[in-house]
Amino acid sequence: MCGIAGLFLKNPALEPQLGTLMAKMLDVLTERGPDSAGFAIYGASTPGHVKFTVRVKPGFDVLSLPARLDAVVTEHDDHAVVSVPAAREAEVRALLEAHPELVIVSVGSRMELFKGVGLPEDVSVRFGLSGMSGTHAIGHTRMATESAVTTEGAHPFSTGSDQCLVHNGSLSNHNDVRRSLIREGIKFATQNDTEVAAGYLSYKLREGAKLDEALTSALNDLDGFYTFVVGTESGFGVLRDPVACKPAVMAETDDYVAFGSEYRALAGLPGIETAHLFEPEPARVYFWERAA
Repeated sequence: MCGIAGLFLKNPALEPQLGTLMAKMLDVLTERGPDSAGFAIYGASTPGHVKFTVRVKPGFDVLSLPARLDAVVTEHDDHAVVSVPAAREAEVRALLEAHPELVIVSVGSRMELFKGVGLPEDVSVRFGLSGMSGTHAIGHTRMATESAVTTEGAHPFSTGSDQCLVHNGSLSNHNDVRRSLIREGIKFATQNDTEVAAGYLSYKLREGAKLDEALTSALNDLDGFYTFVVGTESGFGVLRDPVACKPAVMAETDDYVAFGSEYRALAGLPGIETAHLFEPEPARVYFWERAA
C-alpha cells in the first residue's frame, strides 16, 4: 500500500521547519506503511565537499573514520553522514566500500538519506528528522506485501548524486529495465522495482536530460502502475502513470508545494486552508526547481 510524501519549500523562512513538517506528514501516513520508513532531506552544502550517508553495522566505530579520510562525521543512530573534500570522492567511496561494516546509502552535496525498520514516527525520532532544516524533502512509509521487512528494502532509493525516488505502486517490466541499465553501468543494491525506477532516472539525468524530461521518458519506458515523487539537488518532481490508480493529492501556496498519498498528510501544513489543492493528473509531469 505504502505512503509517500514530499515537500518543496519556496519560502526560505520555512527552511528551519522542514524536518518538523516532514516528520508530521510521515507520522500521519503510518497506517499506509507501519513496517518501515525513510526520508531524504536536502540541506545546506559545504563548498567543495560531498556527503556520504552510510549505514553502520553494530560494532564498527564510525568516529574512527575522520583521521583516515579527512572527513567530518555526524552520527544519526545507525547511520552517519561522512563529509569529505569532493576531490577525494572516488577514493573515499572505494575506502568505504571496502568496509563490510558500512553500507553507502546515498551520496550528494546537499542530500542526506535515512531509512529503517519500524513505525514512521519511531524512524523519524531515531534519526532526528524534526531537528533538520533544508529546502525540500521526500519521505516514504512501507507496507511490505511482496518481500521481507528490511532496512535494505525501505525507501527512498538513491542511485545518483543528490537524486532519490519514492514510489507507490508496482512496475511490471522492472527486470528487463534493470538488465538494460546494468549494461549502461547503473548499479543496484536490491531487487526492489523502486530502485530500478531510481536507476532509470539516474541514467537519463547522466545522459543530459533534465528531471522533467527524464520523467516524461519514463511514461514510454516504464510499465505498470505507479506514482513517483523525485528529488534532485535543485528539483522536485511528481509523476503518475496513465491509469493513475494510486491515490495522490497535492497542495501549492506561495510558500511551498506539497505531495501526500492522502490529504490528511497535508492537513497540518501552514496555510493549507488557502492552498490550491488538486489531484495530479495521469501521465502529466509536475516539476519545480530552485533558483540557482
